[in-house]
Amino acid sequence: MMDKSSLPYRPCVGVMLLNAQGLAFVGRRSERKGASEGEGQWWQMPQGGVDPGETAEEAARRELWEETGVRRAAFIAQTEDWLLYDLPPELVGVAWQGRFRGQKQMWFAARFEGTESEVDLRPRPDHQAEFDAWRWVPVAELPDLVVPFKRDVYAAVVAAFAPLIEKSRA
Repeated sequence: MMDKSSLPYRPCVGVMLLNAQGLAFVGRRSERKGASEGEGQWWQMPQGGVDPGETAEEAARRELWEETGVRRAAFIAQTEDWLLYDLPPELVGVAWQGRFRGQKQMWFAARFEGTESEVDLRPRPDHQAEFDAWRWVPVAELPDLVVPFKRDVYAAVVAAFAPLIEKSRA
């Protein structure tokens, strides 16, 4: 059995994209192996790894575009610190070529300034499609929609950005 405590966390970013009604964007993961209706179908906010030489905000803007096609977003806040989650034991040594035990994530809140026609889930050059569907949801529902091992991080993101939700409404 692999000693996961010796593995590092993968640097990652996430974006809570808020519309004028204060609802958050979620996408349904294209790959949902093992997911059932009771597991929220693996909905999540845009997120992904930080490339070498990128700042966290640059990575967040890139991930938002790669996964959603959205470029018209005003970044309005970020979490004070990295939020950590561990992979479930069955994924340690499998996900990310076995190099990481989980992720450390810097989260950003962004106000959507485009139109819904801008949302485009098709793959980008050098980036496969992450989502096969999307919708706007009340922020309080976010932790219940994501896979169980990410729920604590999502609850922390919701708590961190809750004061901004009212301000994001047009």
